[in-house]
Amino acid sequence: MSDNIAAYGEVMMRLEVPGYHLLSQSDTLSYTFSGTGVNICGSLSKLGHKGMLITTLPENTMGDTALAYLRKLGIDTQYVNRNGNYIGMYFLENGFGVRPPRVTYSNRLESSFNTTQYESDYVEHIAKNINFIHFCGISLAMNDTVRNQMKHLALLVKERGGTVFFDCNYRPSLWGENGHSKAEPHYEDMLRLADIVIMNEKDAIHTLGFETTAHNEREKLTSLIPLVAKEYNISIIAGTRRSVHTENKHSIQGYMYKEKIFHFSNQKTFNVLDRIGTGDAFASGIIHGECNAYSSEDTINFATSAAVLAHTTKGDTPMSTERDIISLMSHKNHDVIR
Repeated sequence: MSDNIAAYGEVMMRLEVPGYHLLSQSDTLSYTFSGTGVNICGSLSKLGHKGMLITTLPENTMGDTALAYLRKLGIDTQYVNRNGNYIGMYFLENGFGVRPPRVTYSNRLESSFNTTQYESDYVEHIAKNINFIHFCGISLAMNDTVRNQMKHLALLVKERGGTVFFDCNYRPSLWGENGHSKAEPHYEDMLRLADIVIMNEKDAIHTLGFETTAHNEREKLTSLIPLVAKEYNISIIAGTRRSVHTENKHSIQGYMYKEKIFHFSNQKTFNVLDRIGTGDAFASGIIHGECNAYSSEDTINFATSAAVLAHTTKGDTPMSTERDIISLMSHKNHDVIR
């Protein structure tokens, strides 16, 4: 098991409207702290790893509060910098019936994370002390400062023989008009540095410009992912396929392409309590399986089960232990745990 796993990403304040009210209806909010890096490191901590978060928090009470929250999750904070005055925020309105959940971002581009330029010596110091690092396409969408830091850090880890993990996680609202065209060169840079990638056929088609004559989604996936892996020399490409049956009943099936072979998990159907952060649970499961030399079949079933359990937990950060996930994999019943 690796003790040197890091994730690079922004810490944001999650401000949630109680119940199913609209933001315009409510006069109270509950808050926690979140972000892809937070979710990855918090989840890996639950799975027995030392998850180190690389980020910047403001030098004020807000930063102090966020730092305390990270430590409560078991996250190693030795690479958490303090600079600036602002933290990114997002407001969450829970969906109900035909009305989907809605996330509204605030203060992102002015946050301490998005405005801090790391010194080269500091980046090199981090790269020397980690052997596995996670990056996300959400950070890639922020600005050139963040993008350049991601690429520099990924290159240094790669040069030292470490493993680079990149979750494409393309968000149209963050890239704006003609977003795929803007994103393509940056995605290509990260993919050329990455060893493990989370992506699907839509990323291959819309962001990378790959083409296929396949008609259904499964055929598009199995025809395009091998082409992407070959083009960018990626060792593993993984992801999930989701089916929505009702507003709160979904099914997912995980896939992983490794050593020129596709591996698919069992499909799992479940009720949804909170969907945000479930992709990070899946990614953490892939990291855990690879660090522990699981078979490909066990890794993809573990990661998919981790994502399923994350749908049943309130809040962004996955909270399941390895025992919880293996219990779901073994199809144990839902009697009271005593």
